[in-house]
Amino acid sequence: MAMETTVSLSVNSDRLQSRLYKLAEMGALEGGGVSRLALTDSDKMGRDLVVSWMTELGLDIAIDRIGNVVGTLKGQTDQPAVMMGSHIDTVSTAGIFDGNLGVLAGLEVIETIVDAGITPVRPLSVAFFTNEEGSRFAPDMMGSAVFTESLALETALETIGIDGKSVADELARIGYLGEDTFPSVSDTVSAYIELHVEQGPVLDELALDIGVVEGVQGISWSEYTFHGTSNHAGTTPMSYRQDAGVVAAAVMSYVHQLAESMPNNQLATVGSIEFRPNLVNVIPNYSRITVDLRNSNESELKRAESELEAFIASLVKKHGVRVEKKVLARFEPVIFDSNMVGKIESLAKESGMSTKRMFSGAGHDAQMFAPHCPTAMIFVPSQDGISHNIHEHTTPRQVTNGANLLLQTILKLCM
Repeated sequence: MAMETTVSLSVNSDRLQSRLYKLAEMGALEGGGVSRLALTDSDKMGRDLVVSWMTELGLDIAIDRIGNVVGTLKGQTDQPAVMMGSHIDTVSTAGIFDGNLGVLAGLEVIETIVDAGITPVRPLSVAFFTNEEGSRFAPDMMGSAVFTESLALETALETIGIDGKSVADELARIGYLGEDTFPSVSDTVSAYIELHVEQGPVLDELALDIGVVEGVQGISWSEYTFHGTSNHAGTTPMSYRQDAGVVAAAVMSYVHQLAESMPNNQLATVGSIEFRPNLVNVIPNYSRITVDLRNSNESELKRAESELEAFIASLVKKHGVRVEKKVLARFEPVIFDSNMVGKIESLAKESGMSTKRMFSGAGHDAQMFAPHCPTAMIFVPSQDGISHNIHEHTTPRQVTNGANLLLQTILKLCM
């Protein structure tokens, strides 16, 4: 089929919407949204449903030892495949678009190509990767990290979740401890592209159609535990205290000030805090906090980490407490392939869509592929910037815009 004909192709919006809502029934929450934590029974139901759609399309389906699922449409050649993908696991109070859109839009792109009678030159794959969210098992992006060999398979399989169960045991229990092996990404994947909701307010606020994603911010997650001395809140003078709670509170305030004092792309969050013995009239002898630092510039991210460490050191000395640090996650900023980014931007504009180049504030499976093959992402708006929330919403028109742009990009890459 001539390229002039393929340019006129468009996805079946009703079919894509139907699948989004059908998948949302797996782990549905009362009042809307979905809870489909990785490797739970609801995740198994979601996996089974998506695999059934892949099977109906006649795709070759492979499942590896970490439970990643890849469905492939054969091409005219055995060249490395063009891959689309994302995840279908969710946080416990999720909307229906995060991750799911990238997988189901990829499936829709393939079905549109099949319906048009097109056999791509390169094979075309759609994948969903295990435990992208990291809500049940740490770290996040686990499946794509194993797929791209940045995380050892055995390390991932031995990981114990928040409920005390292991990845290996839960994969076996739900029937997704696969046996397929995938050769090196650079030998098997010619390009990777992921459609995703923005999960932030920018596109919605500016009433834009498409976010052309240039890369993913670097992420630094740390856990700090402070050990002080419990004592009576009414009889211990302030100068005698070794108050672990005061130290945690000071760090919480400092990271906010640090981000505000640095360039606009620095973000800082204390997302979890715990005091012990957690009593109204007892000085805390224990506090634990998590700090999330993000920046699209690696040197600036390192600067934020360094300044935080210096501040904590001064606090520990001043208050006579002891500190333990645990690094929970550390990813450098990822820059996507400039040619692919430019191609997506040009195709969007040719289709009359308004665009903005931007960095992703959240981590995605795509960042694991970027060091190995040309990689890019497409964002569509999130209403009011809401995500990881049952009220997450992207309109059918916006979903269709993103899926059609994904389709046109894929046609350029695999023909």
